[in-house]
Amino acid sequence: MAGDSGRGGGGRTRPNILVSGTPGTGKTTTCSLLADATRLRQINVGDLVREKGLHDGWDEEFDCHIIHEDLVCDELEDMMEEGGNIVDYHGCDFFPECWFDSVVVLQTDNSILHDRLTSRGYMGPKLTNNIECEIFQVLLEEAKASYPEDIVMALQSDSVEDISRNVATLTEWVNNWRPVRSS
Repeated sequence: MAGDSGRGGGGRTRPNILVSGTPGTGKTTTCSLLADATRLRQINVGDLVREKGLHDGWDEEFDCHIIHEDLVCDELEDMMEEGGNIVDYHGCDFFPECWFDSVVVLQTDNSILHDRLTSRGYMGPKLTNNIECEIFQVLLEEAKASYPEDIVMALQSDSVEDISRNVATLTEWVNNWRPVRSS
């Protein structure tokens, strides 16, 4: 299980978890259920960007905000140092490595993902880009390149049963997490 190495964040008494994955893999649902089960705070970065204006405008081609990564990190810094957070965002490479005790990448079968995204109105380059991102496991590779591999885990998220199993697995991890004590 990710984070079993005993690493625990710099004085935090509650862990921080990043839940990443291509849009449509169930991040927000998983994070919401996990927050309910663990009493950790859910932070949806996309919502935060919209609410606080942490962006550099709108990308017409991909129909989304152009996130201002430094502003997002500045906004989250105090909460992350405090601990007890579940961060919900599709990307992960711009967050400081020391913020997270576990990095979860949700993955979904491409045909299921295609149906989920088209039902959300994704089309054209936005649909193609996200499906290709999942096919080539871009976000898993990004997570493995950005964080110690022993805290990164990929979880399948094709069905309600998968989500329930993932939430149970992560809840158990949170309940067993212990901070590292300085000597």
